[in-house]
Amino acid sequence: MELTLSDNSLKTFARCITCLARIGMNSQFKASSSQLLFHTINSSRSAYQSITFKPGFFDVYTVSSNPVQCSVLLKAVCSVLRTPISNIDHLTVRLPDPDAPKVQWILDCYSGMRKTYWITCNVEPDIQHLSLDRQKFPSNFVVRPRDLNRLLANFQSSLQEITIIATEPASLPPDSANEIGGKAIELRSYIDPTKDNDSSLHTQLWIDPKEEFLQYVHTGDPIDVTFSVKELKAFLSFCEGCEVDIHLHFEKAGEPILMAPKFGLEDGSHSNFDATLVLATMLISQLHEVNVSEPPEVAARTHAQTEERNGSHAQQDNCRTKCIRASI
Repeated sequence: MELTLSDNSLKTFARCITCLARIGMNSQFKASSSQLLFHTINSSRSAYQSITFKPGFFDVYTVSSNPVQCSVLLKAVCSVLRTPISNIDHLTVRLPDPDAPKVQWILDCYSGMRKTYWITCNVEPDIQHLSLDRQKFPSNFVVRPRDLNRLLANFQSSLQEITIIATEPASLPPDSANEIGGKAIELRSYIDPTKDNDSSLHTQLWIDPKEEFLQYVHTGDPIDVTFSVKELKAFLSFCEGCEVDIHLHFEKAGEPILMAPKFGLEDGSHSNFDATLVLATMLISQLHEVNVSEPPEVAARTHAQTEERNGSHAQQDNCRTKCIRASI
């Protein structure tokens, strides 16, 4: 296997590696004549990310008739790309044969300097590919990364998990719909009720999808999903760097939430690369804690409300899916 890339493709490739490194420690790559696939999973097996490149993404893409796969340490790959991208003319990645113990990474710089790295690979990777059909998720929305980052700025930086509650605007009672102005989405900070949270800041944010989102689809009863903020921010940074919108697909509490870049009006089939982030969600719904159709009066004509509660929560099971509930 041998591939070469430069210019904008090299910048995108570096962003992909950085994003993968913020999710897991190791990444398996599988090269075939039709695509190059990188994927990783975090240590708790609650987050999985895959990035696919088509041959047209590269300046040179050569793979033998048999697929090639191995696993590499992402920290080592990040150290290769530590050289400023603006100083690199092109990057070459070479695996001499499927059984080779190391992958060769070559940086040819504009200054004439050539840097060569050898990264040890594991020919028997333990990361399995996860495939989910985005079209089967009943609820989804598209948002610009900078807009979602602005909304998340209302929450504490130390927040570990966040809850998204989706409702159908048409299903709200007329009076309630007028009060909240069509704010069918709620973002709520999740605080572990089994811990001492007397000093924690609880934040609830009501959002009008017509004002903040590019697309919003949800019908039926309200649903909620609670998931990790860390991986969400990593993927947001990736999408913002690639100048693409982010598309979130979800179903209900306990089922995985899927995120992917949204390439303008297209579904990504005509793009030369694609990415998917799948996160496990809390098994227990948070809907019983508040009636989403009747938010506090202070939120009647605002987009956000932040409140500090000084009472202790009743004990409840803190169940989080430790592995993504899908066929692997």
